[in-house]
Amino acid sequence: MSEMIMFWLVVLIASVIGEIISLGLTSIWFAAGALFAVIAAALNLPLAVQAILFVAVSLLLLIFTRPIAVKYFNKDRVKTNAESLVGRQAIVISEIDNLQGIGQVTVGGQEWSARSFDPNLKLPVGMVVDVVSIDGVKLIVKADTAVAQNLSEEKQPAISIEPEED
Repeated sequence: MSEMIMFWLVVLIASVIGEIISLGLTSIWFAAGALFAVIAAALNLPLAVQAILFVAVSLLLLIFTRPIAVKYFNKDRVKTNAESLVGRQAIVISEIDNLQGIGQVTVGGQEWSARSFDPNLKLPVGMVVDVVSIDGVKLIVKADTAVAQNLSEEKQPAISIEPEED
């Protein structure tokens, strides 16, 4: 076997092993590029053609097939740790005021520092909020509109007309 076939086989095997270890769709594209380069080396094509094939096939597969592969292969991926908090509801346990840089919420039984998504809005203690993102170690939250609307309706005084007693 020629030296270039061996070289491209080593690249192919290393890419496959890297993919097996990571399981993150990170190097499989380079394995495909290396396969094309192996074929080119077996056909005794110049090294420049082999390298161009490797790069071109790898990039084309990466650009055009990775989004599809990620969609189907990672659909059952369970979010872990902090990223699993995005989209959940939390309760304000210490007033959130971005100007003063204060505020805490509790979510899933854990206390987190929090900041308001709307920098001009203070969120009072007891308010239910939605976690919209994470910035470092702080949750970025916004008022849960459905819960806020229900609370404001509950605070409206009920009008009842009762007959007066004589």
